Amino acid sequence: MVGPTPSSPSPKGYRRELWGWLSYAFASEVFVIVSLTLFLPICLEQFARDNGFLLPDKTTPCSSLPAPPVGAKEEDVARCVVKFGWAWIDTASFSLYTYSLSVALQALTVISMGGIADRASYRKPLLFGFAALGSVSSLCFFLLPSSSPVWPLSGILAILANIGFSASIVVLNSYLPRLAASSLPSPDHGDTEKLSRATARISSLGIALGYAAGILLLLVTLLPVQRAGGSTNSLRFAVGGSGAWWALFSIPALLLLPGANTVEVPDASVTEEREGLLADETSEAARVAPAEWTVRREVADAWRRLASMLRLQNIRRLRNTFRYLAAWFLLSDGFTTLTSTALLFAKTTLHMPPSSLVLVGVLTPSAGILGALLWPVVQRRLGLTSLRVLVLLVFAASVVPLYGVIGLFAPPGARWGLRVPAEMFVLAVYFGALYGAFQSYARALYAEIIPPGEEARWYGLFSITDKSSSFIGPLVVGLVADLTGNIRYSFLFLVAMLWIAIPVLAGVDVERGRADAHAWSSDDDDRPGHGTDGDPVSHQDGNHSYQMG
Repeated sequence: MVGPTPSSPSPKGYRRELWGWLSYAFASEVFVIVSLTLFLPICLEQFARDNGFLLPDKTTPCSSLPAPPVGAKEEDVARCVVKFGWAWIDTASFSLYTYSLSVALQALTVISMGGIADRASYRKPLLFGFAALGSVSSLCFFLLPSSSPVWPLSGILAILANIGFSASIVVLNSYLPRLAASSLPSPDHGDTEKLSRATARISSLGIALGYAAGILLLLVTLLPVQRAGGSTNSLRFAVGGSGAWWALFSIPALLLLPGANTVEVPDASVTEEREGLLADETSEAARVAPAEWTVRREVADAWRRLASMLRLQNIRRLRNTFRYLAAWFLLSDGFTTLTSTALLFAKTTLHMPPSSLVLVGVLTPSAGILGALLWPVVQRRLGLTSLRVLVLLVFAASVVPLYGVIGLFAPPGARWGLRVPAEMFVLAVYFGALYGAFQSYARALYAEIIPPGEEARWYGLFSITDKSSSFIGPLVVGLVADLTGNIRYSFLFLVAMLWIAIPVLAGVDVERGRADAHAWSSDDDDRPGHGTDGDPVSHQDGNHSYQMG
């Protein structure tokens, strides 16, 4: 047995930290559900449409014509384009290109902040600094009408909000392994199966709570959007409302999550093994004098650490971790692009009104709550591993874009192959039940195969992998829409991405990956100078932390 240390939370301290973590999930996930995957892509397209012109003459304003009726034939609707500099682009492409640029900038941000997030004294300020950036950028949509001559600023605000959300989630995710370990009795801490299930359970709870918050705000915004006929003003007010929710409900998380100097009295039964995982965060801060640390130096070190992590010998040592990241590179882009593309397809091709799109937005996370909570039960009943569940989820999700591809071969007037709005509602429920579980299992499984104590750094790489790929999907879909005039062809690309990822994901050896990750962590402990400035930051610090996404 070991004596009390400041790093090991008491049961009361654990509950406080868990509720702080869940509070930020409740606050921030609303931005994803209400804005990022629903209103923001539509709002940006509407901003461009209000300033665009109809083909082929490019002189008739798009806003001068009434919206096409629901279910109008694709070939009978004139395309709307907007001019940027010398180029004319489809109004739907404006939204896709904006998102593509935002995720590229997110990758740069996450890389640069990784080392700072690994320091206990800066983790909490970093989390809420990015939360402020994202929520305030969303709130600014209240002030920017589409008639303004600076309407392209809507794209910049969307980029800043997306960066704020993603960066804050990287910091938040580094708390997950510590929370999972703290939730178990000491005798069970060495049981990898129980630790895996605890990680999946907490991750699923966060997803479910965040989805519930998103549904609640969607229901609040449904009536004004419907009454306004889906006007640009109603859409931007919905985006601004998500920013207000984000800012307001981040306050409890700010109060509950521990700071750098939080001292907890642990349970007397904490074992040495558990104490190794819940190591003292303050020790790293004590070893590095404040005068020796600068943001510029830390950012430079972060890029050097990334280069070191990506060396060939390190990739070989952690081959299963990096194999998982390769699968995640494809899957994160595929799932994220599928959600945004489906909504744009519903608006521009099926011509569904905003009220119907909001209903789709409600159905998807509602099914997501059930999926996130029920799939762990299915896993336990059938005795499936987390990896097997994840593979099944990906294969099942590929049915959605595949069904859209079938529509390419449907005869005129067909009511199958994603040709009528009713199909979109069915697919929303089906996809939501898979997507909620996919998010929770993807995050939880990764937590099992990363070096203990380096969670912030490796979740940073997890996010970098996500953002490095996530600009590809929207970019390709935007190009497909511009070149073919039919966004439906992009479903072929999405099917290919998901199917290519399946054998890569299935080849991950989780047990070997877990053992390699612990060996890596032990080697880092033995390296002279580890934890001092100029060298990799002490990985113990990351254990006192907790992505959503």
